[in-house]
Amino acid sequence: MFGLGPAATLIFLAVVAISSGVKVIREYERAVIFRLGKMIAFKGAGVRYIIPIIDKMLRIDLRTVTFDIPPQDVITRDNVSVKVNAVLYFRVIDPNKAVTEVENYLMATSQLAQTTLRSVCGEAELDELLAEREQINAKLQQILDTHTDPWGIKVIQVAVKHIDLPEEMRRAMARQAEAERERRAKIITAEGEHQAAEKLAEAGAIIRRHPTAIQLRFLQSLTEVAAQNNSTLVVPVPVDLISSILGPRRS
Repeated sequence: MFGLGPAATLIFLAVVAISSGVKVIREYERAVIFRLGKMIAFKGAGVRYIIPIIDKMLRIDLRTVTFDIPPQDVITRDNVSVKVNAVLYFRVIDPNKAVTEVENYLMATSQLAQTTLRSVCGEAELDELLAEREQINAKLQQILDTHTDPWGIKVIQVAVKHIDLPEEMRRAMARQAEAERERRAKIITAEGEHQAAEKLAEAGAIIRRHPTAIQLRFLQSLTEVAAQNNSTLVVPVPVDLISSILGPRRS
């Protein structure tokens, strides 16, 4: 081999075979090893050695996986057709189960997440989907975590990202929101009128008890009008007002 003698060739092949069994496992990885088809204890991070040809090693990533669940067509409980997508966070906690209990844990978790999203959202009404996302997320996480636990998978979080409504539903909700704003505005206006009427009634009661109060108010109004306008203002003054100011006549 390449001009080497038989002994040198054998030594070279032995070195290559031995070196091929040296594996470096990263900190975030675990190695699941099969020896003649039988699984042995997985190896942690560091330099590890497997027996060439006899051993087969599979690397399992323990980092959190972020999976984007594609939009799913959902018919809610109140018969509204929407598209819902979400994001799923999960990680492998048992590498042995992730290899032996399911053929492809990434694909299996993805398919399970899609079907669970359709099922859970289909059991809720549209108002619940829009207003109670935290509860929907918690329910999705609980269901997915229960089903993936036998695979050695831990679901960390599920979050509904976007709910795509039909155009006619958007217009209907916009009209509903506008009507609600108008209703609140009318209520606020009515409350303001009610409070103003109460204050006017209180002012009228005070004037009835103190007749001179209306005269003082009249003079104050004249002062305010004169300060705001530069034109000449002619105001008829009641005789009783003059009499009250000048006092009783002397005979």
